[in-house]
Amino acid sequence: MNAAAAYYETQQEDLGRRFIAAVQDATHRIQLNPLLYHVIEEDVRRCATRTFPYGVLFQIKPDEYVILAVMHLHRDPDYWKTRIRALPAAGGGGLGAGK
Repeated sequence: MNAAAAYYETQQEDLGRRFIAAVQDATHRIQLNPLLYHVIEEDVRRCATRTFPYGVLFQIKPDEYVILAVMHLHRDPDYWKTRIRALPAAGGGGLGAGK
């Protein structure tokens, strides 16, 4: 995500900041209504950012939402799958579910 923001910043002043804001907006929308977003594989859902061709991939866990990737929607669509196997069994690095 930081690499993408840095790239966008080289393309146009303030575009990198707007990219980060779009990702933050997507994570906020996930927290508000995670079931709104379609399952793309097994228990992984995707929330698209507005304006940029990126999606936030996440899982719903009992006490949190776990962000697996912020992925470019036009590049290798399967790279994030290795991240599911690397996750700890419980907790760790997700958004609080507020449940």
